[in-house]
Amino acid sequence: MLRYQNIKTKAYRILDLTSLTVDEFEQLVPPFEAAFVRHMCDWTMEGKPRTGRRYSQYTSCPLPTPEDRLLFILSYLKVAALQVAHGAMFEMSQSNANKWIHVLLPVLHQTLSDLEDLPTRHLVALRQRLAELEATALQSAAAAPATSPFCTMARNDRSRAPKTRMNKARVIAARKSAIR
Repeated sequence: MLRYQNIKTKAYRILDLTSLTVDEFEQLVPPFEAAFVRHMCDWTMEGKPRTGRRYSQYTSCPLPTPEDRLLFILSYLKVAALQVAHGAMFEMSQSNANKWIHVLLPVLHQTLSDLEDLPTRHLVALRQRLAELEATALQSAAAAPATSPFCTMARNDRSRAPKTRMNKARVIAARKSAIR
């Protein structure tokens, strides 16, 4: 069974499953849990508006901790496994994995939106975001003395390294004699 408590000492495993370092992962847990609690106050696990009882975690919950919930959804997004396989990693059925995925995806979206780290889907918005980040980096580099060589580096043009050339001008994918 995949649990955060079992793998948190293996930094490479967290990085492999989520593309985050242990520190980055642990910084994301509190805002993710806050967004999860807000979401569960209004919605049920089935995606219906909550009208009666308030959300309470049951004892046999397959994802008992905030870390496990975050690990579940980030590893699902990175690995893109079948829901059956992903559910098996966390010891739950495919239908249960599907429920959790549909609950946790909007929670992760809301978390990243709250942190202003939501990925962009349009090139214009990406350019604007990169320009803002570059301006912020330049302001912070100008305000503080450069302690790292990376904060003084600017974007460069194309690489001047020689390109690898093929021996022949064209590549033959299959011989004509092999094609009937």
